[in-house]
Amino acid sequence: MTRRKFTSKFKTKVVLEALKERQTTQELAQKFEIIPQQISTWKREFLKGANTVFSKDTKSKKTEAQEKEERLLKVIGEQKVELDFLKNALR
Repeated sequence: MTRRKFTSKFKTKVVLEALKERQTTQELAQKFEIIPQQISTWKREFLKGANTVFSKDTKSKKTEAQEKEERLLKVIGEQKVELDFLKNALR
């Protein structure tokens, strides 16, 4: 049996439902087909990180992948400019 992987979107949906307190954790667990302890864990993690949502420091954070992509695109652009310059110089 393989472990299920849940997206952050799904986890957020479950946690928001849990925070509404319209249904018990047990009912939510049955609805979303997960164990109640998982809901409690996600809820605790969500509330632990909630204070960073409105902080100004997180506004411009980029993932490592986005930063790497930007650096590579910059290098490609610079090389294209150099290549075009050298082609024109050889004419």
